[in-house]
Amino acid sequence: MLNQHVANRFLDWMRQADADLRHAVHSLEAGDFEWCCFSAQQAAEKAVKAVFLKTGRDAWGHTLTILLGNLADIMTMPEALIENAKVLDKHYIPTRYPNGFDAGAPTDFYTRGEGETALGCAREIIRFCRNQVC
Repeated sequence: MLNQHVANRFLDWMRQADADLRHAVHSLEAGDFEWCCFSAQQAAEKAVKAVFLKTGRDAWGHTLTILLGNLADIMTMPEALIENAKVLDKHYIPTRYPNGFDAGAPTDFYTRGEGETALGCAREIIRFCRNQVC
């Protein structure tokens, strides 16, 4: 049986996805490109998890490619969306931890272009998810 209280939280997850996306935009504007990329990944992840909640399914993990793949049995999953997920998946850990690189901190390696790309990928995933839940 579907727990309606849990399932109805999908709107909270979408609202937080939008908030994380705003944070990504602010980070891009501030020149914090690693945080832009990470926040874009988080925004997309929360939007995908909103779809899981709306459909009464459990979502575990943080890998967008796998999460979206797990939805493919109940909805058509555009290949472009999977490609966007693959871009964002690469920003989950190295954006935050210096040991993701031989030397230096994540802030030394991320660029405006990567931030803009991450934002574009996240926007597409969020748009798709919003169409599934609203």
